[in-house]
Amino acid sequence: MNDPVNAFVDIFKLNGKASGPLSGLTFGAKDLFDVAGCVAGCGNPEWARTHQKADQHAPTISMLLDAGADLVGKTHTDELAYSLMGVNAHYGAPVNSADPRRVPGGSSSGSAAAVAAGLVDFGLGSDTGGSVRLPASFCGVWGVRSTFGLIPLDGAMPFTHSFDTAGWFARSPEIMDRVAQAFGCPDGPAPTRLLLPVDVWARASADTIAAVTPRLEQLQALMGPATPILLSREGLESWRETFRICQAFEIWDVHGDWVTSNSPNFGPGIKERFELASQIDRKDFEVENARKVVIQNHLAKMITPNDVMVMPTSPAPGPMLTASEASLNDFRMRAFEMLCPAGLGGLPQLSVPAGHFDSGPVGLSLVGARNQDRQLISLGIAMDEAPKT
Repeated sequence: MNDPVNAFVDIFKLNGKASGPLSGLTFGAKDLFDVAGCVAGCGNPEWARTHQKADQHAPTISMLLDAGADLVGKTHTDELAYSLMGVNAHYGAPVNSADPRRVPGGSSSGSAAAVAAGLVDFGLGSDTGGSVRLPASFCGVWGVRSTFGLIPLDGAMPFTHSFDTAGWFARSPEIMDRVAQAFGCPDGPAPTRLLLPVDVWARASADTIAAVTPRLEQLQALMGPATPILLSREGLESWRETFRICQAFEIWDVHGDWVTSNSPNFGPGIKERFELASQIDRKDFEVENARKVVIQNHLAKMITPNDVMVMPTSPAPGPMLTASEASLNDFRMRAFEMLCPAGLGGLPQLSVPAGHFDSGPVGLSLVGARNQDRQLISLGIAMDEAPKT
Protein backbone atom coordinates (compact mmCIF):
# COMPACT_ATOMS: atom_id res chain seq x y z
CA MET A 1 0.00 0.00 0.00
CA ASN A 2 1.24 3.46 -0.87
CA ASP A 3 1.13 5.94 2.04
CA PRO A 4 1.41 9.48 0.65
CA VAL A 5 0.18 11.10 3.89
CA ASN A 6 2.65 9.58 6.40
CA ALA A 7 -0.20 7.88 8.26
CA PHE A 8 1.60 4.58 8.92
CA VAL A 9 4.61 3.68 11.00
CA ASP A 10 4.51 0.09 9.68
CA ILE A 11 2.62 -1.45 6.76
CA PHE A 12 1.76 -5.17 6.60
CA LYS A 13 -1.31 -7.34 6.02
CA LEU A 14 -3.22 -9.52 8.47
CA ASN A 15 -6.31 -11.06 6.95
CA GLY A 16 -9.51 -11.17 8.95
CA LYS A 17 -11.94 -14.06 8.97
CA ALA A 18 -13.69 -14.82 5.72
CA SER A 19 -17.07 -13.61 6.94
CA GLY A 20 -18.42 -11.22 9.54
CA PRO A 21 -19.89 -7.74 9.98
CA LEU A 22 -16.62 -6.16 8.82
CA SER A 23 -15.92 -8.51 5.92
CA GLY A 24 -14.27 -6.70 3.03
CA LEU A 25 -13.12 -3.72 5.13
CA THR A 26 -9.56 -2.66 5.91
CA PHE A 27 -8.28 -0.82 8.95
CA GLY A 28 -5.17 0.69 10.49
CA ALA A 29 -4.46 0.53 14.22
CA LYS A 30 -2.86 3.21 16.36
CA ASP A 31 0.66 2.16 17.32
CA LEU A 32 -0.14 1.61 20.97
CA PHE A 33 -2.27 -1.50 20.39
CA ASP A 34 -0.42 -4.82 20.54
CA VAL A 35 -0.15 -6.80 17.31
CA ALA A 36 1.54 -10.17 17.67
CA GLY A 37 5.13 -10.05 16.43
CA CYS A 38 5.30 -6.22 16.48
CA VAL A 39 6.60 -3.72 19.01
CA ALA A 40 4.05 -1.07 19.94
CA GLY A 41 6.31 1.96 19.59
CA CYS A 42 3.80 4.46 21.02
CA GLY A 43 5.30 7.33 19.03
CA ASN A 44 8.70 7.36 20.73
CA PRO A 45 11.92 5.61 19.60
CA GLU A 46 13.11 5.06 23.18
CA TRP A 47 9.82 3.38 24.07
CA ALA A 48 10.18 1.10 21.06
CA ARG A 49 13.79 0.27 22.03
CA THR A 50 12.91 -0.62 25.63
CA HIS A 51 9.86 -2.80 24.92
CA GLN A 52 9.50 -6.28 23.46
CA LYS A 53 7.46 -7.56 20.55
CA ALA A 54 3.93 -8.53 21.53
CA ASP A 55 3.27 -12.25 21.76
CA GLN A 56 -0.46 -11.86 21.07
CA HIS A 57 -2.94 -9.37 19.68
CA ALA A 58 -4.73 -6.88 21.87
CA PRO A 59 -8.37 -7.99 22.31
CA THR A 60 -9.56 -5.03 20.20
CA ILE A 61 -7.39 -6.19 17.30
CA SER A 62 -8.63 -9.77 17.64
CA MET A 63 -12.26 -8.65 17.76
CA LEU A 64 -11.88 -6.69 14.52
CA LEU A 65 -10.02 -9.52 12.75
CA ASP A 66 -12.62 -12.03 13.96
CA ALA A 67 -15.33 -9.76 12.56
CA GLY A 68 -13.74 -10.04 9.10
CA ALA A 69 -11.67 -6.83 8.79
CA ASP A 70 -8.13 -6.89 7.38
CA LEU A 71 -5.43 -5.04 9.32
CA VAL A 72 -3.05 -3.26 6.94
CA GLY A 73 -0.65 -1.58 9.37
CA LYS A 74 0.13 0.41 12.51
CA THR A 75 -0.55 4.14 12.42
CA HIS A 76 1.35 7.07 13.90
CA THR A 77 0.57 8.53 17.30
CA ASP A 78 1.84 11.46 19.32
CA GLU A 79 4.56 10.49 21.79
CA LEU A 80 2.99 8.24 24.43
CA ALA A 81 -0.34 9.75 23.30
CA TYR A 82 0.40 12.98 25.22
CA SER A 83 -0.81 15.58 22.73
CA LEU A 84 -3.91 16.65 20.82
CA MET A 85 -2.20 18.07 17.73
CA GLY A 86 -0.63 15.12 15.88
CA VAL A 87 2.83 16.63 15.39
CA ASN A 88 5.55 14.13 16.36
CA ALA A 89 9.12 15.45 16.68
CA HIS A 90 10.55 12.06 15.67
CA TYR A 91 8.23 10.93 12.88
CA GLY A 92 6.65 14.13 11.60
CA ALA A 93 2.95 14.92 11.25
CA PRO A 94 0.56 12.84 9.15
CA VAL A 95 -0.95 14.96 6.39
CA ASN A 96 -4.44 16.31 6.98
CA SER A 97 -5.93 15.58 3.55
CA ALA A 98 -8.89 17.86 4.22
CA ASP A 99 -6.56 20.86 4.59
CA PRO A 100 -2.83 20.08 4.38
CA ARG A 101 -1.98 23.45 5.94
CA ARG A 102 -3.38 22.27 9.25
CA VAL A 103 -2.39 19.74 11.91
CA PRO A 104 -4.25 16.42 11.71
CA GLY A 105 -5.01 16.34 15.42
CA GLY A 106 -3.83 13.74 17.88
CA SER A 107 -2.95 11.62 19.49
CA SER A 108 -4.70 9.22 17.08
CA SER A 109 -3.22 11.21 14.20
CA GLY A 110 -2.27 8.41 11.80
CA SER A 111 -5.59 6.58 12.02
CA ALA A 112 -7.52 9.78 11.29
CA ALA A 113 -5.18 10.72 8.44
CA ALA A 114 -5.40 7.24 6.89
CA VAL A 115 -9.20 7.35 6.89
CA ALA A 116 -9.34 10.92 5.58
CA ALA A 117 -7.01 9.99 2.71
CA GLY A 118 -9.07 6.91 1.80
CA LEU A 119 -6.21 4.49 2.60
CA VAL A 120 -8.39 2.37 4.90
CA ASP A 121 -12.11 1.97 5.56
CA PHE A 122 -11.76 2.68 9.26
CA GLY A 123 -9.05 3.48 11.78
CA LEU A 124 -8.65 2.26 15.36
CA GLY A 125 -7.58 4.88 17.89
CA SER A 126 -7.82 5.69 21.56
CA ASP A 127 -9.28 8.69 23.34
CA THR A 128 -8.41 9.98 26.81
CA GLY A 129 -8.82 13.74 26.55
CA GLY A 130 -9.94 14.08 22.93
CA SER A 131 -7.52 11.94 20.91
CA VAL A 132 -10.22 10.62 18.55
CA ARG A 133 -12.76 13.44 18.70
CA LEU A 134 -10.36 16.27 17.81
CA PRO A 135 -8.63 14.50 14.85
CA ALA A 136 -12.07 13.54 13.53
CA SER A 137 -13.14 17.18 13.58
CA PHE A 138 -9.85 18.46 12.13
CA CYS A 139 -9.78 15.89 9.30
CA GLY A 140 -13.47 16.00 8.41
CA VAL A 141 -14.30 12.37 9.24
CA TRP A 142 -16.58 10.54 11.67
CA GLY A 143 -15.03 9.60 15.00
CA VAL A 144 -16.30 8.19 18.28
CA ARG A 145 -14.96 8.05 21.80
CA SER A 146 -16.60 4.99 23.36
CA THR A 147 -18.09 4.72 26.83
CA PHE A 148 -15.36 4.27 29.44
CA GLY A 149 -14.89 0.56 30.13
CA LEU A 150 -17.18 -0.64 27.35
CA ILE A 151 -14.42 -1.87 25.00
CA PRO A 152 -11.42 -3.67 26.53
CA LEU A 153 -8.05 -1.93 26.41
CA ASP A 154 -5.93 -4.87 27.52
CA GLY A 155 -2.89 -5.09 25.28
CA ALA A 156 -2.87 -1.33 24.66
CA MET A 157 -0.43 1.12 26.23
CA PRO A 158 -2.15 2.48 29.33
CA PHE A 159 -2.13 6.26 29.59
CA THR A 160 -4.32 6.86 32.64
CA HIS A 161 -6.35 4.71 35.02
CA SER A 162 -9.77 6.29 34.69
CA PHE A 163 -10.06 8.09 31.34
CA ASP A 164 -8.70 5.85 28.54
CA THR A 165 -11.19 4.60 25.94
CA ALA A 166 -11.07 2.95 22.53
CA GLY A 167 -12.39 4.84 19.53
CA TRP A 168 -12.50 4.68 15.76
CA PHE A 169 -12.82 6.76 12.59
CA ALA A 170 -14.64 6.23 9.30
CA ARG A 171 -15.91 8.22 6.35
CA SER A 172 -19.52 7.10 6.81
CA PRO A 173 -21.78 6.46 9.81
CA GLU A 174 -22.75 3.07 8.38
CA ILE A 175 -19.16 1.83 8.73
CA MET A 176 -19.01 3.42 12.19
CA ASP A 177 -22.00 1.25 13.12
CA ARG A 178 -20.52 -1.92 11.64
CA VAL A 179 -17.46 -1.44 13.85
CA ALA A 180 -19.69 -0.81 16.88
CA GLN A 181 -21.45 -4.10 16.17
CA ALA A 182 -18.11 -5.90 15.94
CA PHE A 183 -17.20 -4.54 19.38
CA GLY A 184 -20.52 -5.70 20.80
CA CYS A 185 -21.81 -2.23 21.62
CA PRO A 186 -25.41 -2.65 22.82
CA ASP A 187 -28.31 -1.22 20.82
CA GLY A 188 -31.53 0.17 22.25
CA PRO A 189 -34.21 2.85 22.00
CA ALA A 190 -33.14 6.11 20.43
CA PRO A 191 -32.95 9.21 22.62
CA THR A 192 -35.81 11.65 22.16
CA ARG A 193 -34.67 14.85 23.90
CA LEU A 194 -32.01 17.17 22.50
CA LEU A 195 -29.93 19.24 24.91
CA LEU A 196 -27.84 22.27 23.92
CA PRO A 197 -25.15 23.21 26.50
CA VAL A 198 -24.87 26.98 26.09
CA ASP A 199 -21.60 27.20 28.04
CA VAL A 200 -19.89 24.76 25.66
CA TRP A 201 -21.22 26.56 22.58
CA ALA A 202 -19.83 29.82 24.00
CA ARG A 203 -16.31 28.35 23.67
CA ALA A 204 -16.62 27.96 19.88
CA SER A 205 -15.77 30.75 17.48
CA ALA A 206 -18.59 32.52 15.62
CA ASP A 207 -17.32 31.03 12.35
CA THR A 208 -17.40 27.52 13.82
CA ILE A 209 -20.96 28.02 15.04
CA ALA A 210 -22.01 29.24 11.59
CA ALA A 211 -20.36 26.24 9.94
CA VAL A 212 -22.04 23.61 12.16
CA THR A 213 -25.49 25.25 12.28
CA PRO A 214 -26.85 23.42 9.18
CA ARG A 215 -26.06 20.09 10.86
CA LEU A 216 -27.71 21.30 14.07
CA GLU A 217 -30.81 22.21 12.06
CA GLN A 218 -30.85 18.70 10.55
CA LEU A 219 -30.78 17.25 14.05
CA GLN A 220 -33.54 19.53 15.29
CA ALA A 221 -35.66 18.58 12.30
CA LEU A 222 -35.39 14.98 13.50
CA MET A 223 -35.74 15.51 17.25
CA GLY A 224 -37.43 18.86 17.72
CA PRO A 225 -35.95 22.08 19.12
CA ALA A 226 -32.97 21.67 21.44
CA THR A 227 -33.43 22.55 25.11
CA PRO A 228 -30.75 25.03 26.26
CA ILE A 229 -28.93 23.96 29.43
CA LEU A 230 -26.03 25.20 31.53
CA LEU A 231 -23.74 22.19 31.73
CA SER A 232 -21.32 23.34 34.44
CA ARG A 233 -22.50 25.36 37.40
CA GLU A 234 -18.89 25.84 38.53
CA GLY A 235 -17.69 26.91 35.09
CA LEU A 236 -16.00 24.83 32.41
CA GLU A 237 -12.63 26.30 33.42
CA SER A 238 -13.05 24.53 36.77
CA TRP A 239 -13.99 21.26 35.07
CA ARG A 240 -10.98 21.59 32.77
CA GLU A 241 -8.67 21.95 35.76
CA THR A 242 -10.23 18.95 37.49
CA PHE A 243 -9.66 16.91 34.35
CA ARG A 244 -6.12 18.25 33.83
CA ILE A 245 -4.97 17.52 37.38
CA CYS A 246 -6.53 14.06 37.56
CA GLN A 247 -5.23 13.10 34.12
CA ALA A 248 -1.71 14.39 34.73
CA PHE A 249 -1.40 12.67 38.11
CA GLU A 250 -2.54 9.37 36.63
CA ILE A 251 -0.22 9.72 33.64
CA TRP A 252 2.78 10.18 35.92
CA ASP A 253 1.62 7.30 38.09
CA VAL A 254 1.54 5.09 34.98
CA HIS A 255 4.66 6.35 33.19
CA GLY A 256 6.78 8.19 35.75
CA ASP A 257 9.14 5.29 36.50
CA TRP A 258 9.81 4.66 32.81
CA VAL A 259 10.39 8.35 32.07
CA THR A 260 12.74 8.70 35.04
CA SER A 261 14.69 5.55 34.17
CA ASN A 262 15.09 6.24 30.44
CA SER A 263 15.18 10.05 30.13
CA PRO A 264 13.59 9.89 26.65
CA ASN A 265 14.21 12.66 24.16
CA PHE A 266 10.67 14.04 24.09
CA GLY A 267 9.69 16.67 21.54
CA PRO A 268 8.48 20.20 22.31
CA GLY A 269 5.39 20.26 24.52
CA ILE A 270 5.58 16.57 25.44
CA LYS A 271 8.63 17.09 27.65
CA GLU A 272 7.02 20.02 29.44
CA ARG A 273 3.74 18.18 30.02
CA PHE A 274 5.52 15.23 31.61
CA GLU A 275 7.47 17.64 33.83
CA LEU A 276 4.24 19.30 34.94
CA ALA A 277 2.63 15.89 35.52
CA SER A 278 5.50 14.90 37.81
CA GLN A 279 4.75 17.91 40.03
CA ILE A 280 1.07 17.16 40.77
CA ASP A 281 0.70 16.64 44.50
CA ARG A 282 -1.28 13.61 45.69
CA LYS A 283 -3.42 15.76 47.99
CA ASP A 284 -4.36 18.01 45.08
CA PHE A 285 -5.22 14.93 43.04
CA GLU A 286 -7.40 13.53 45.81
CA VAL A 287 -9.33 16.81 46.07
CA GLU A 288 -9.88 16.96 42.31
CA ASN A 289 -10.69 13.26 42.08
CA ALA A 290 -13.47 13.79 44.62
CA ARG A 291 -14.74 16.66 42.47
CA LYS A 292 -14.64 14.36 39.46
CA VAL A 293 -17.06 11.98 41.21
CA VAL A 294 -19.42 14.89 41.91
CA ILE A 295 -19.24 15.92 38.22
CA GLN A 296 -19.89 12.33 37.10
CA ASN A 297 -23.01 12.15 39.26
CA HIS A 298 -24.18 15.53 37.97
CA LEU A 299 -23.73 14.44 34.34
CA ALA A 300 -25.49 11.12 34.95
CA LYS A 301 -28.56 13.00 36.23
CA MET A 302 -28.47 15.59 33.43
CA ILE A 303 -27.86 13.22 30.49
CA THR A 304 -30.12 10.19 30.77
CA PRO A 305 -30.55 7.42 28.15
CA ASN A 306 -33.43 9.51 26.80
CA ASP A 307 -31.12 12.49 26.13
CA VAL A 308 -28.49 13.48 23.62
CA MET A 309 -26.36 16.59 24.01
CA VAL A 310 -25.23 18.48 20.89
CA MET A 311 -22.26 20.84 20.66
CA PRO A 312 -19.30 21.76 18.44
CA THR A 313 -16.44 19.28 18.79
CA SER A 314 -13.72 21.93 18.75
CA PRO A 315 -13.47 25.71 19.15
CA ALA A 316 -12.23 26.06 15.55
CA PRO A 317 -10.64 24.08 12.71
CA GLY A 318 -7.24 22.53 13.33
CA PRO A 319 -4.41 25.00 13.96
CA MET A 320 -1.95 25.66 11.16
CA LEU A 321 1.23 23.56 11.03
CA THR A 322 3.15 26.83 11.38
CA ALA A 323 1.45 27.75 14.68
CA SER A 324 3.73 28.43 17.64
CA GLU A 325 3.83 26.13 20.66
CA ALA A 326 2.30 28.94 22.73
CA SER A 327 -0.68 29.29 20.39
CA LEU A 328 -1.10 25.51 20.29
CA ASN A 329 -1.19 25.42 24.09
CA ASP A 330 -3.81 28.17 24.11
CA PHE A 331 -5.93 26.21 21.61
CA ARG A 332 -5.45 23.05 23.68
CA MET A 333 -6.78 24.71 26.83
CA ARG A 334 -9.86 26.05 25.01
CA ALA A 335 -10.48 22.67 23.42
CA PHE A 336 -10.20 20.89 26.77
CA GLU A 337 -13.10 22.95 28.12
CA MET A 338 -15.26 21.49 25.36
CA LEU A 339 -13.82 17.96 25.46
CA CYS A 340 -13.55 17.37 29.23
CA PRO A 341 -17.25 16.73 30.02
CA ALA A 342 -17.33 13.37 28.22
CA GLY A 343 -13.97 12.45 29.74
CA LEU A 344 -15.03 13.31 33.29
CA GLY A 345 -18.34 11.51 32.88
CA GLY A 346 -16.99 8.46 31.06
CA LEU A 347 -19.55 9.22 28.34
CA PRO A 348 -19.59 8.34 24.63
CA GLN A 349 -19.14 11.18 22.15
CA LEU A 350 -19.57 11.04 18.39
CA SER A 351 -18.01 13.73 16.18
CA VAL A 352 -19.94 14.25 12.95
CA PRO A 353 -18.41 16.09 9.96
CA ALA A 354 -20.38 19.33 9.91
CA GLY A 355 -18.84 21.96 7.65
CA HIS A 356 -15.85 24.15 6.86
CA PHE A 357 -14.54 27.64 7.17
CA ASP A 358 -11.28 28.93 5.75
CA SER A 359 -11.11 25.45 4.13
CA GLY A 360 -10.75 23.80 7.55
CA PRO A 361 -13.26 21.11 8.62
CA VAL A 362 -15.25 21.40 11.85
CA GLY A 363 -17.32 18.75 13.60
CA LEU A 364 -20.58 18.68 15.51
CA SER A 365 -20.65 16.32 18.50
CA LEU A 366 -23.36 14.15 19.99
CA VAL A 367 -22.84 13.13 23.63
CA GLY A 368 -24.99 10.45 25.22
CA ALA A 369 -25.44 8.57 28.46
CA ARG A 370 -23.13 5.67 29.25
CA ASN A 371 -23.39 2.73 26.81
CA GLN A 372 -25.39 4.78 24.29
CA ASP A 373 -22.63 4.55 21.68
CA ARG A 374 -24.69 2.81 18.99
CA GLN A 375 -27.66 5.06 19.62
CA LEU A 376 -25.47 8.08 18.87
CA ILE A 377 -24.24 6.46 15.66
CA SER A 378 -27.82 5.56 14.66
CA LEU A 379 -28.75 9.19 15.14
CA GLY A 380 -25.80 10.15 12.95
CA ILE A 381 -27.10 7.82 10.23
CA ALA A 382 -30.52 9.44 10.46
CA MET A 383 -28.92 12.88 10.18
CA ASP A 384 -27.07 11.81 7.04
CA GLU A 385 -30.30 10.55 5.49
CA ALA A 386 -32.27 13.66 6.42
CA PRO A 387 -32.83 16.41 3.83
CA LYS A 388 -30.08 19.02 3.77
CA THR A 389 -31.14 22.42 5.12
